[in-house]
Amino acid sequence: MPTSIDISRFLQQSLNTNAVIDVRTPKEFEQGHIPGAVNIPLFSNEERVVVGTLYKQQGKQPAILKGLEFVGPKMTDIINKAQAVAKDNTLYLHCWRGGMRSGSVAWLLELYGIKVFTLKGGYKAFRRYVLDSFAKQYNVLILGGKTGSAKTLVLEKLAALNEQVINLEKLAAHKGSAFGALGENKQPSQEQFENELATALQTINGQKPLWLEDESRLIGNKVIPDGLWTQMRRARTLCMNVPFEDRVEYLTEEYGKFPKEELKVSIDKIRKRLGHQQAKNALIALEENDLKTTCRICLMYYDKSYQHGMDKRDKASVEQIDFDKLDIELIANELIKHK
Repeated sequence: MPTSIDISRFLQQSLNTNAVIDVRTPKEFEQGHIPGAVNIPLFSNEERVVVGTLYKQQGKQPAILKGLEFVGPKMTDIINKAQAVAKDNTLYLHCWRGGMRSGSVAWLLELYGIKVFTLKGGYKAFRRYVLDSFAKQYNVLILGGKTGSAKTLVLEKLAALNEQVINLEKLAAHKGSAFGALGENKQPSQEQFENELATALQTINGQKPLWLEDESRLIGNKVIPDGLWTQMRRARTLCMNVPFEDRVEYLTEEYGKFPKEELKVSIDKIRKRLGHQQAKNALIALEENDLKTTCRICLMYYDKSYQHGMDKRDKASVEQIDFDKLDIELIANELIKHK
């Protein structure tokens, strides 16, 4: 018989196994899922609508019969796909509420000989876990620095030095500015962003610093959840100050690989804030392949915007650390001394 376990045990046992199966529809899965889960839907999007409508209009038994009609031809395929996902002949499986869909697939797989653990309360229980995780207290330490300071690279170096780091921009698939979508995949749904973030927080030791980049509340169109955002705004901030021209060099290299047309679109997004003449000058420089001048002009806006955000922080919580060059390893090691 399948074993039903609660969300804590489900996540603990399935962590790093990549043996989690989500039997909900492709549409439900796309909206949000447990990170690492594989979608082996019992019903297609359309089939679920048919079964659900039948259940409401005619009752449970007609709905079950229609469901069996849909599922019967898929049984062999479900077993083959599930077997490919199983680790040590074991699977972790869930549907929306831990009801008939997960129960029927679990029965089928156990009949075949695969050990199955089902999630009590289904994906709905996971979502409660996700939302609860943002209310927990973490030892947040904010990495600040003006645009072009290579904060993402510094975070990656901190992680390589065994510091606890969560890259919010990577989870959101956006670098957080008007240029932030360049080179990125489509942003996940808000629900999936939260799922990925909560899963990352699951591994964090609350007694040790958790490094997060200084972000706006919105990263692209993804919203940092309330509980964590409040902690980020109250947290101690280590602000790395890197020379202006070093930042220009970094941004020129970082964004010079993108087509001019995409850069023009990004500049147009901040045209009003840059001012008409400055935006015009930035675009002229871009056309003349003078990307450094374009970067210098754009940095005037971003530096003012960043300072505005820093001014809203409690000055006593901000520590300014000056560097005479953009040296990622040197910066990371120095920041660790100040944590």
